[in-house]
Amino acid sequence: MRQKFLLSACLVALALPLAGCNEKSTIASGEDFGPSPKLVEPNKSLIPTVNVSKAVGWPAGAKPKAAEGMTVNAFAKGLDHPRTVYVLPNGDVLVAESNAPPKPEDGKGIRGWVMKLVMGHAGAGTPTANRISLLRDADGDGVAETRTAFLEGLNSPFGMVLVGDEFFVANADAVVKFPYRTNDTRITTPAVKVADLPGGPINHHWTKDLTASPDGTKLYATVGSNSNVGENGMDAEKDRAAVLEIDRTSGASRVFASGLRNPNGPSWQPQSGTLWVTVNERDEIGSDLVPDYMTSVKDGGFYGWPYSYYGQHVDVRVQPPRPDMVAKAIAPDYALGAHTASLGLTFNTGDLFPANMKGGAFVGQHGSWNRRPQSGYKVIFVPFTDGKPSGKPQDVLTGFLNDSGEAQGRPVGVRIDSKGALLVADDVGNTIWRVTPSGAKAASLQ
Repeated sequence: MRQKFLLSACLVALALPLAGCNEKSTIASGEDFGPSPKLVEPNKSLIPTVNVSKAVGWPAGAKPKAAEGMTVNAFAKGLDHPRTVYVLPNGDVLVAESNAPPKPEDGKGIRGWVMKLVMGHAGAGTPTANRISLLRDADGDGVAETRTAFLEGLNSPFGMVLVGDEFFVANADAVVKFPYRTNDTRITTPAVKVADLPGGPINHHWTKDLTASPDGTKLYATVGSNSNVGENGMDAEKDRAAVLEIDRTSGASRVFASGLRNPNGPSWQPQSGTLWVTVNERDEIGSDLVPDYMTSVKDGGFYGWPYSYYGQHVDVRVQPPRPDMVAKAIAPDYALGAHTASLGLTFNTGDLFPANMKGGAFVGQHGSWNRRPQSGYKVIFVPFTDGKPSGKPQDVLTGFLNDSGEAQGRPVGVRIDSKGALLVADDVGNTIWRVTPSGAKAASLQ
């Protein structure tokens, strides 16, 4: 009881200045990336590092910094907390404008109150628009001229996918569908529920992402955990920390892969045909633990949460221990840096970027709150060869933090548009950014 009091009291003290304790990263830059990241000993302090970048938005005329050989422009501005993007076959771009639903049982007491302050400081405390908007670039200049409310009255929508003439949305508590006709700019038909998703009064990780199998018969929904490391009890984790497979016709669902603390960005790697996700790993054991990651997911695979991390590294905070589950834990394919909050994932299936980027992964890193110094707050690219990561990460968009460490923007979902450009949802800058290669080829294909 005394330890809990000390933790809560410290968090209250930290809430206003938002300064962590003395704990900070001890590894060299980049050592927490790649197929074999450096894993230090857990930090056993009672007081977690709290280092939140205040959300301030972009000054007039400002934008992220594109990597050498690339350029970036605003595809659409003035959105309301844009989280994910989806490109329809006719080139229209959909954007989910969304934030957390009510979660009355998540983080009760002093600690919960402090974390709400922290998330509000980071720009995550605004009401949810519960809307998917349609952006249309009719003249092909790389800027959307029109915006319409494609779907309204949703429940914290996040993932979306079109299969034939059916449009599916992953709300915070269910997958629903709507009829779609080519060139529709608005849908007013009532939603039809396809399948329930874990929701409820805790709903700690509320974002539910979505994709469909290549043949369209199955849907794959990502569901995050209801806690950091199971502290709400494993009964609260039923069908969570998992990728669920849903039959598109019947709505019957099953756990496809589990032990993934907060998976997002389900995407099919074009060379291997394998499903990949990004995963936000656990917090509060130090600035260098645990690296977030992206990984291929195997049918029936278990990836460790909450009992172990990065394969079979046991998390002693989880009681009772489960050595039987640890023995099953699969190590992920590629680390994306500790606490980077890597939420967006898409593979480069277009022909606009250089040939050596074909099939590689773009990753949107939303940015840390539990690390000193900050990590993430950028979009990166990881090259792939023969369906596997094959090199170091490369920065694509940076500059989301200003010189004072404040967040001008925070990247979330990423997607390749109909011309092969990269779209990036920025939920603090309220903008969809569009990235292309510099030069004549980019200009001719805009």
